[in-house]
Amino acid sequence: MAVVDRIRVIDVDTHISEPENLWTSRLSSKWGDMVPRVIKDPRGERHGQHDDVWVWNGKQVMPTALLAYAGHDSPFPSHPPTLADADPASYRAPDRLKLMDEVGLYAQVLYPNVCGFGAGGFFFLEDRELMLQACRAYNDFLVEWCREDTRRLLPILCLPFWDVDESVAEIQRGAQLGFKGVLFGCHPETYGLPWLGDPHWDPVWAAAQDADLSINFHIASGNEEEPVVWPGHRNRSRVISSSCLYFLDNGFAISEVIVSGIAHRFPKLNFVSVESGVGWVPFFIEALDWQWKNNGGSQDHPDFDLLPSEYFKRQIYACFWFEEQSALHALEVFPDNIMYETDFPHPTSMSPGPASVAEYPNEYIERRLSGLPEDLLQKILHGTAARVYHLA
Repeated sequence: MAVVDRIRVIDVDTHISEPENLWTSRLSSKWGDMVPRVIKDPRGERHGQHDDVWVWNGKQVMPTALLAYAGHDSPFPSHPPTLADADPASYRAPDRLKLMDEVGLYAQVLYPNVCGFGAGGFFFLEDRELMLQACRAYNDFLVEWCREDTRRLLPILCLPFWDVDESVAEIQRGAQLGFKGVLFGCHPETYGLPWLGDPHWDPVWAAAQDADLSINFHIASGNEEEPVVWPGHRNRSRVISSSCLYFLDNGFAISEVIVSGIAHRFPKLNFVSVESGVGWVPFFIEALDWQWKNNGGSQDHPDFDLLPSEYFKRQIYACFWFEEQSALHALEVFPDNIMYETDFPHPTSMSPGPASVAEYPNEYIERRLSGLPEDLLQKILHGTAARVYHLA
């Protein structure tokens, strides 16, 4: 029997391409054209493609189908011009469930696109009250979208992170609505806010711990700027380089959670490094241990009772989707801290197509993972995620 036929696979990182009327149908008309809306790109004639594009407070943010890439016929950054041209599973819950059945996935954890991978997109709106209402509107939309099957569609909460009190209130509201985790950016300092390790954020961590909701650090969750790469790169070479650097940047979040004492102060709070891969994690954690012992970390933090690797094992997780040997090594070192994802429908996702070498999830799992011990398969494909995201 195939792996996906005997294990209910939980995919811990996927995205929704937000529908065009998400905010115009939910926010007051008093905000006028500041409300996020969709228009035809007026530059279409020059670019040779008439994209539908998101406009937030007069600023063009991104094409609606930029990241609804699955099955597209040309390498990224080419993309479908409209959501109607994209895979409907990118934005419609019934089609998402149908696709999940076809590729052997029981449940999926859901993240935003145009809001930003750390919810920083709301800063385009500038007005703090509108930012808050837009964030709450997104959360309301997402929980409604997931009602198509609440057992299998698992929403992650966006926070108005620019306001700690409102963030705490939204965590409490989200817990009541059925959210399964909390989204947080690795680099709040890029928005002029305190750094991740600053005690300023302790009320957020406390609220999440009280609600038993994990903190999820998705890659590329700073101020939406790409990593610095050589400006001489051609377009696709730039995408290749910056995408890989995004993965490694999540090491910053892992380091801050451990070294700044967040994990120590909030021992029951889980943290997830999302879409970052896992092959680099054993080296990084080993390096943290070495530097901690070699450079006297306990002198700065005499209250810490664990090594960095022990904090990691206790409450930090990472996810993989395309890796080969590097994933298997990570599983040997951290069998209880690794989960599986697909990144659907992004350009890097497990979505075969004319321009992608990806395999379908069921095919990858069978080829690469089926030889693992059954108890380990159960952990990485279901058990760990079921515990972190509270699947009955």
